[in-house]
Amino acid sequence: MIVTIAGTLVRVSETAVTIEAAPFEYEVLVADYTRRMLQNSIGQKTRLHTLDYIEGNAQGGRMTPRLIGFMTEPERQFFDLFCSVDGVGVKKALRAMVRPVKELAVLIEEQDAKGLSALPGVGPATSERVIAKLRRKMPRFALMVERQAVTSDNASKGTAASAVISETFDALITLGHSEADARKLIDETMAGGKKFKDTESLLTAIYQRSA
Repeated sequence: MIVTIAGTLVRVSETAVTIEAAPFEYEVLVADYTRRMLQNSIGQKTRLHTLDYIEGNAQGGRMTPRLIGFMTEPERQFFDLFCSVDGVGVKKALRAMVRPVKELAVLIEEQDAKGLSALPGVGPATSERVIAKLRRKMPRFALMVERQAVTSDNASKGTAASAVISETFDALITLGHSEADARKLIDETMAGGKKFKDTESLLTAIYQRSA
């Protein structure tokens, strides 16, 4: 199983990108939001987290292996969960992900069926199933840091920042905060734009702000 791919971004189409990792070029399916983030990065070094997917019908005799790409590991995890909902699947999930995962997670967590129904290919019935199955699993994704660039160096920084936020969230839960309160405290503290190198510094800032 291929879990990441790194190389030079050479092409961006409506539903896929092509990454050159010599001596091969790989076509990687991406959601529309990911495509928009990558479209101005042709010629740059890019690293995507990936999922394997077999397209086709076994009874029809034609099975095609595909790669699906995501800019961060949490995005890949969210997609995997989204696909697990009855009536969604890979193609519908890719089509629906036109907004950042953080925004989608907030819609699910807040049980905003109307907002989910507005996504391409997701009607009222599917949105209700998504909320019923996933809403309790969304707090971590609702805390995701927006990704601003797609170079390998920035990818590492974005992953580190996401890890600090996730660990701080766990720490706040351990300290007795509810999930909603923990997310609110982190969001309010991060709103100033300051970067935190570790969980301790973020927790300190949270409690200084609350004092």
